[in-house]
Amino acid sequence: MTGGTILVVDDEPHIRELVKVFLEASGYRVLEAADGETALELARSSHPDLVVLDLMLPGTDGWEVCRRLRQASGLPIIMLTARTDEVDRVVGLELGADDYLTKPFSPRELVARVRAVLRRAGERAGRPETADCSGPRRLAFACFALDREARELTVDGKPVPCPLKEFELLWTLATHPRRVFTREELLNLVWGYDYYGDLRTVDVHVRRLREKIEPDPARPRYLKTVWGVGYRFEGDHPA
Repeated sequence: MTGGTILVVDDEPHIRELVKVFLEASGYRVLEAADGETALELARSSHPDLVVLDLMLPGTDGWEVCRRLRQASGLPIIMLTARTDEVDRVVGLELGADDYLTKPFSPRELVARVRAVLRRAGERAGRPETADCSGPRRLAFACFALDREARELTVDGKPVPCPLKEFELLWTLATHPRRVFTREELLNLVWGYDYYGDLRTVDVHVRRLREKIEPDPARPRYLKTVWGVGYRFEGDHPA
């Protein structure tokens, strides 16, 4: 097994077995959990490379598992949900999930998404060494600062948890002040051309970033909406 370790969290044994068969056939090592607390313990002890997480779990549900995993790390998460309601997907994305699949799903599509999410995570982890050396390594504004090499966001001098895609989205906007980006452009730049999600993913991440960096998220100072188009960054000059 050379593809990495995947933690599959689902209370239905036949789904875990099906996913395991396809992932192992693709070169991944698979860990299994039938409930949220077991999943959290395995994530702490075994350090998987990605979690496939069902939302409807007994006891500690998938939303809570996602929230607690995201508080602790940037571990990639793909949600599985039997519900088709948009609100479920949005809530999961707001909690920090990287992608989602609605049941019933194709195991081959799940494997493709696992590959894509892991590839993007690997590219971002290696980007400081391969990035353009002429570009900035750190951006500092009145209310917050970004450190590209440490992948760290600080607000009023204090580190704030910031998953990789949130960081990359903010970095992309902040390094191109006043440039208007469409949602499609941001999806391609931050998530990659092979991302399977929809345009609302960008809106969810912008909203989460505003809650972290804006003195008043309802009246954003930095992350501006350009109605009918997308977003642009406005703010004081970097310090």
